[in-house]
Amino acid sequence: MEHKFQLDLTDMPKELKVLLELIKDNNDQNIHQHKNEWFANLNWDYFLKLAMHHRIYPQVYLKIKEVVSELVPVSILQTLKAEYEKNTFRMLYLSKEMERISKLFTENQICSLFLKGPVVAHDLYGDISLRTSKDLDILIPEFQLSKAESLLLKEGYEKEEVSTLLNEIKWRQYHIVYFHPEKKIQIEIHWRLNPRPIKEPEFENLWGRRRMSSLTTHPVSFLGKEDLFLYLTAHGARHGWFRLRWLKDIDQMCRCEMDYKKVDFFIKEYQHQRVVGQALVLNSELFSSSLNPILESVPKNNISTKLAQSAIYYIKDITHIYGVGSEEVLKYHRRYLFSLKSIRQKMFFMIISFYPSSSDKAVLTLPKKLHFLYFPLRPLLWTSRKFKSFKPFKK
Repeated sequence: MEHKFQLDLTDMPKELKVLLELIKDNNDQNIHQHKNEWFANLNWDYFLKLAMHHRIYPQVYLKIKEVVSELVPVSILQTLKAEYEKNTFRMLYLSKEMERISKLFTENQICSLFLKGPVVAHDLYGDISLRTSKDLDILIPEFQLSKAESLLLKEGYEKEEVSTLLNEIKWRQYHIVYFHPEKKIQIEIHWRLNPRPIKEPEFENLWGRRRMSSLTTHPVSFLGKEDLFLYLTAHGARHGWFRLRWLKDIDQMCRCEMDYKKVDFFIKEYQHQRVVGQALVLNSELFSSSLNPILESVPKNNISTKLAQSAIYYIKDITHIYGVGSEEVLKYHRRYLFSLKSIRQKMFFMIISFYPSSSDKAVLTLPKKLHFLYFPLRPLLWTSRKFKSFKPFKK
């Protein structure tokens, strides 16, 4: 396929380019034709690190095993095999817990939609071993949060500490994390698909379009195809696509049957033009994916291409944007996230930024009955934090 968007991929390492070729669909003949060229002089340790970082090692292992095993060092192949088998057991383990939690919520009249995990792996790839999952993400109606939490705590899950300042979490977050110390399983309970100010469907609409997975004996509900496409696109974009696994999911969805007229309507209704345009450009350039004619107009602007190019910053190397990221990466990511927003979303984002946060409380602790004062004091407290974190240049 002729690439239409001409992203600058000159800084992308050869090891990553080979990984991309290995996870493309229907690419065996091309791999055979170029294998001696592609697999010569690879940094195999870096190749393995990239495959692990991007969470694409299950697909990479199976493709190497089928097509070019003779060109790969035995130690690399053995490591990939071990990680593939470990992931398969992990996904089976998560599937069992997913079914159990789904049944628990159903018996207690909690409507639940599983957003990712084994149910999506099975839906997209037909084989849960081909995708990795760290945790279980579950969307429920906001009014059922306390009920779901009570059930999870009784099951041995522990709640991650969150700020309770003026109900900040409902404005700044969209999920709460629970972790089971014995099972080593993490569950994220969502009341929104995405953080504010992203516009999204009401839960009742998502529930009405839900599908039932055939993966487990007890039925597990998950998003309809078109809703899942928009959710995975927004999720990947928000994280800068720093794991190729997310972009491969989108590539896989674009190869499946969808109601593209409905997708196009949802893109406009929920203002997803930028994130979907970005994903389609990246898919076209990195996976040689064709665009559905109905969606061809979505990425036809410079913004989509610029956003796609900005994501290459995350994709081309082992980039971390949470917890362990460098200050340079964190600054880049803040600018990147702002660039994803439409003008309307930027306005709402600025309004939400005036809502008090736990960081304000760290600067000035007020008794609970005076917490309302954090609203007028927030600009001063924000300035104080920035001043304290400022590091003057020293020769």
